[in-house]
Amino acid sequence: MYFLRLVFKNLFRHKLRSLLTLAGLVVAILAFGLLQTVVAAWYAGSDMASARRLVTRNATSLVFPLPAYYRERIRAIDGVTAVSTSNWFGGIYKDQSPGNFFAQFAVDAGNFFALYPEFRTNPDELLAFQRDRRGAMVGRVLADQHGFKVGDVIPVKGTIYPGTWEFTVRGIYEPGEDTTVTRQLYFHWDYLNEEIKKRFPRRAEQVGVFVVQIADGSRAAEISQAIDAEFRNSLAETLTETEKAFQLGFIAQTEAIVMAIRIVSFVVIVIIFAVVANTMAMTARERLGEYATLKALGFGPLFVGALILGESVLITLLGGGAGILATFPVAAAFKSAMGAFFPVFRVSHDTVVLQAACALAVGLAAGIAPGIRAARVRIVEGLRHIG
Repeated sequence: MYFLRLVFKNLFRHKLRSLLTLAGLVVAILAFGLLQTVVAAWYAGSDMASARRLVTRNATSLVFPLPAYYRERIRAIDGVTAVSTSNWFGGIYKDQSPGNFFAQFAVDAGNFFALYPEFRTNPDELLAFQRDRRGAMVGRVLADQHGFKVGDVIPVKGTIYPGTWEFTVRGIYEPGEDTTVTRQLYFHWDYLNEEIKKRFPRRAEQVGVFVVQIADGSRAAEISQAIDAEFRNSLAETLTETEKAFQLGFIAQTEAIVMAIRIVSFVVIVIIFAVVANTMAMTARERLGEYATLKALGFGPLFVGALILGESVLITLLGGGAGILATFPVAAAFKSAMGAFFPVFRVSHDTVVLQAACALAVGLAAGIAPGIRAARVRIVEGLRHIG
């Protein structure tokens, strides 16, 4: 107890220096936590991917569609239990501002939500959606952001499919977990296909991707090969991969940005380490006379070195703790401002542990060298030291 009181008193002997160091630590740990949360949010879509879902797309590019009749041939392959369509719609709600952007997909209303148990639906609302050709299901986050309610009509201006399309909200699906993304609108692929037949007959009966459910996730590679073999040498060859691999394919397009964010987050920690190390070096140099006096009074080198190391660890833990606490409200404000880009933006337990570990590591690393120097100071030399 006496040791801790002495360390705490030493910590604030130079109040301005200590407060500035603490402020730097708070900002650094806060920035580190936010950057790590951004990286985690980038991978949120892939994290909710199921091992029992595959995605089949055109082998040439995702831009090119697949014939709708592929659905029956895929369903006939051994190991496949269900097949659903999914078509990116790419419409504009109100205007092109980031706050009004959200994903819209045309899907098989009959079985799509059965393939995604992480989306919790009200049975009555789901039935109403399946019965209404122009019906739509919207996610909870999307509904809360725009105030959508069951029965509302959402007008969307088509870009890939020109014209103004109106969808009636028939249900709102809830997230099964905190990491489940619920910022999408789903509507009937049949409705889209019927309208395309009237407006652009040559573009009808085409699907963006097929979502394939399999009975055994361990057979994902085998079944993927079987599906692709089924359409080899056809006019539209396929590429089938796990849902996670499909999602990571989009992330790979921005991998350089993600890697840069990771690097910057650790650079911040290195910078604050240099600041704390400099602070502790100055502290040890100024107190050499005091440490020599302690030795002359009978205190051992270990006690003297531990004073410096304890002070270094204490200041980083105080600053790190404040930085961790500040991360949550700042992350909430960031999510509110950038919700269109990060539907799932949550400070995870792993991020908090990493923040605490970095703060502790900085404290230990910054205090070791000055602590050793203080422990090794000779009494005579220390008593001669001035300043």
